Amino acid sequence: MQVLFPRCAGLDVHRDTVAAAVRIQTGSGKAVTEVRTFTTTGGSLGMLADWLTECRVTIVGMESTGVYWKPVFHMLEDRFECWLLNATHVRNVPGRKTDVADAAWISDLVAHGLVRASFVPPKPQRDLRDLTRARRIVVEEKTREVQRLEKLMQDAGVKLTSVASKLLGVSGRAILEKMIEGEGSLEYLADQARGRLRSKIPQLQEALAGTFRSGHHGFLAAQLLARIDLCDEQIDELDHRIEVMIASFRQTVDRICTITGVGEVTATVLLAEVGLDMSRFPTAGHLASWAGICPGNNTSGGKRLSGRTRHGNKWLRTALTEAAHAAARSKDTYLASHHAQVRGRRGVLKAIGATRHDILIAYWHIIANNTVYQDLGGDWHARRRRDPERRRKNLVGEPEKLGYTVTVTPAA
Repeated sequence: MQVLFPRCAGLDVHRDTVAAAVRIQTGSGKAVTEVRTFTTTGGSLGMLADWLTECRVTIVGMESTGVYWKPVFHMLEDRFECWLLNATHVRNVPGRKTDVADAAWISDLVAHGLVRASFVPPKPQRDLRDLTRARRIVVEEKTREVQRLEKLMQDAGVKLTSVASKLLGVSGRAILEKMIEGEGSLEYLADQARGRLRSKIPQLQEALAGTFRSGHHGFLAAQLLARIDLCDEQIDELDHRIEVMIASFRQTVDRICTITGVGEVTATVLLAEVGLDMSRFPTAGHLASWAGICPGNNTSGGKRLSGRTRHGNKWLRTALTEAAHAAARSKDTYLASHHAQVRGRRGVLKAIGATRHDILIAYWHIIANNTVYQDLGGDWHARRRRDPERRRKNLVGEPEKLGYTVTVTPAA
């Protein structure tokens, strides 16, 4: 088998140790492999980098193991070409698994080009990715706290959400704070309503007539509100930090936001997870495949088996799913029309998957071609069905499938 990289290394990374195998192809065609084990502290990783330099290694491959690969990758990426390898692609022969054997096996795979490197974004994009993912975690934590607060109110028999649309709207927050302070007058509590909720004061009084005790329920609710407020502060800080980081890409973010259903938060996530270098994805289909936003390819014996999508990037999938739901609710747009068409034939989940795919394809074209999103209109599918040329091809194609030759002559 042809050797593509005569001087390479394979790393088997763990939490405390990393086994490094350097593979050198000699002029006689024989491969010489030397294996050493290092700890994952900063000083030891520096010794690893110096040893690889002495061996004149040109490429280093390592398996992606949780987060343990990150300090090793970051230490070596400035001095070597580093390949991060999918764990399922480098699985060794059963019964021969040791750290040393795994490192040597990875070096053999890299030397012969039998594995592909995973996409690892550059440092600025990784920093932005850390911020957007941290924001997502805080938002989800805030949602859980709000759900716990709603559960507490239901436990106390307070049916505020049966009347108000939001538990923590302006009116709901004012009512909750007064209840925590010990206020028990239903008339006074209902009078805290603001805006359109004031027309429902009688219903509010009835909904607030529960068994809420300020000494018990009020104590728990105050703690939950404090945690919710802390989440809000953290979200504001992260938003400010993200805004500073994307300042130089503001025009690009604005162009991404022209996609139906995509807001600034989703545009920032797309920028952080996919990036701006579309040379890594030759076509829009390559990007959809990498992200796991397309059907899987599973054919055997001439039969197409399950086409379930791969897991892909969960952060990107979550953002695209939110954008797809927003696009499906839009009016007179191509994405809403396409969603409705697929939903009628395949159901809601398939329709959301198709809309996710449409949004990601649009992102690739916007970045690759430096353009803005151009909506095809809500009647695009109807116009396409009524297209005369399309109808002619369909009508001619049916008899041709039966073995007839059809000649079409325009009417005089």
